[in-house]
Amino acid sequence: MTRTQLNLAAHLVRLESQTDFAGWRDAARRLATNDIPPEDVAWQVEPDRESCASDLPPAQADARLVVPRDFIERAETVICHSDPERFSFLYRLLWRLRSEPKLLSIATDPDVRRLEAMEKAVHRDIHKMRAFVRFRKIGEGGDERYVAWFEPDHFIVERNADFFVRRFTGMRWTILTPHASADWDGERLAIGPGAAKRDAPAEDDAEALWRTYFENIFNPARLKVKAMQREMPKKYWRNLPEASLIPDLIAGADKAASEMIDRMPTSPAPHHAKVKAKHWPTPEPPDVVAPEAEDIPELREEAKGCRRCPLWRDATQTVFGEGPENADVIFVGEQPGDQEDLAGKPFVGPAGKVFDSILDDAAIDRRKVYVTNAVKHFKFEPRGKRRIHSKPNAGEIQACRWWLDKELDLVKPNLVVALGATAAQSLLGKAVPITKMRGDVIEREDGLRVFVTIHPSFILRIRDHEDKAAERERFLQDMRKVRKLMAA
Repeated sequence: MTRTQLNLAAHLVRLESQTDFAGWRDAARRLATNDIPPEDVAWQVEPDRESCASDLPPAQADARLVVPRDFIERAETVICHSDPERFSFLYRLLWRLRSEPKLLSIATDPDVRRLEAMEKAVHRDIHKMRAFVRFRKIGEGGDERYVAWFEPDHFIVERNADFFVRRFTGMRWTILTPHASADWDGERLAIGPGAAKRDAPAEDDAEALWRTYFENIFNPARLKVKAMQREMPKKYWRNLPEASLIPDLIAGADKAASEMIDRMPTSPAPHHAKVKAKHWPTPEPPDVVAPEAEDIPELREEAKGCRRCPLWRDATQTVFGEGPENADVIFVGEQPGDQEDLAGKPFVGPAGKVFDSILDDAAIDRRKVYVTNAVKHFKFEPRGKRRIHSKPNAGEIQACRWWLDKELDLVKPNLVVALGATAAQSLLGKAVPITKMRGDVIEREDGLRVFVTIHPSFILRIRDHEDKAAERERFLQDMRKVRKLMAA
């Protein structure tokens, strides 16, 4: 806002910081309950002021100000946007909501579209910060700490700091940005003023390890340069040690992809048959009843010889559930994939990595939940040198439900999360429309609550960058609901 506009405004609101949501909310309440229109208000950030609302009239005690809860949550995000007009824009929205309570549901409204765009930009910046912060070590021994430099587009440091506390609780670190800095000493998080890039170390001994790691995980067969640059814009390259490798990796991608395909196995390597014969011998015939398992390890041992459906013939091994036997929640997926089939563990492939990342963002500890699948063997179709996932049919789901029911009986969870249609069908005994019932909690006849959502592999199949980010955010919101249900 220009100096002339500030002088003409009847009321000037001074906020303590660029992210002073509490100050904005208090001032907006005072203004709205006194019927002061948006055009009569100017907003300014003055860090030295003790109170943002000291020059405003008090809120009218008998005036009711009711706005959707969704607006408050979204406004708290948009406050972090770098647009200098965001304070006045949000107050204008609040002013309109008094007479247009359904405003936020009107997707074509210019203000609503602007709100969504600003909200999306902040979420995107938060994601970029989590993806592209690179810590560098300074000091040794007891003085060791890690420092990173990052240049966000918006005022997201304070909002994003808790993520880094959860992710790097055991080390002392500092993240420097031009707007603000976050410092974690192992016990206390402090938000301080901004810094300059020269305040951060240029490199450390781990630079070579980063380059080696990036070079080894780079998949030339899946390279899409434009998509990569959308995910990792060039503005971040100068702070990434691995970025120096990108031009050469792109230039040699076609040749590397051809060599990789030539090396790819058609199916599990021959030695897997020997391993399978040694560790997973043919069990008793199906008509011989196995003793009743008393705990998960015993049940897992019994499942190694499962012959309840024909899927065992082509799979490497049974992939059973994992997690604590007293877990409050069980996550049920569809079936193991290629990597799970070889590793013998659930959710360790690409979908599992997405799953772990979103659980982490939702503050759900993977180590404290039980994770399994509705079907315990990998069903696939050979295609050249690859094994392509094939959806289990109703008979295979029903045959494997015996194992899932046993897991539920032994773990006795308070909540089960059905990840996708196959899991929901196995848990509920019938096919259900995931899109329609997503986010619903269905109580079975035995009293067990089932929360329905998508399988994380669905996110991987989305090609459009923005659609994928939006779907990931929806799944994250689902997991936050799960966290609340776990505590209920």
